[in-house]
Amino acid sequence: MLSLQPRADVAPTLVIAIGNPSRGDDALGPLAGQRLAAMRLRDVEVLTEFQLQVEHALDLLGRRRVVFIDASTGISAPFALERQAAEADRSVTTHALSPAALLQQFRDLTGEDPPPAWVLAIRGEAFELGAPMSPSAQAHLDAALQGVVPLLAA
Repeated sequence: MLSLQPRADVAPTLVIAIGNPSRGDDALGPLAGQRLAAMRLRDVEVLTEFQLQVEHALDLLGRRRVVFIDASTGISAPFALERQAAEADRSVTTHALSPAALLQQFRDLTGEDPPPAWVLAIRGEAFELGAPMSPSAQAHLDAALQGVVPLLAA
């Protein structure tokens, strides 16, 4: 295990917004991240990424909580906000990770429990390359932000 020390200036809450803005409703994560960053919520840092990478485990150092935001087709509209536990990933690649696998990577790397985590999944419908975000996804984004801001501001 590595002995890693967090930077002194780390915000207690980290939001990692995931998605590809060039793929229709997959832009939900990055757009949510942009809107949350513009709110300048106290003690909240926002990262926007195309996908989770193993290196993001280091971004969890010194955090008191983390919220992952991503588009999803596997939920009811408009969004779902659920706690996320660490769980090993059974895939044969580390090219992209799930939030659960990233939390497990943190545990494996540091020997410590990861910070409490949530996944904000926002219902998307259309993910074609070059497509604009659908009107329903925009409404889901608005509802999701109303649902997550109280958690982030607490």
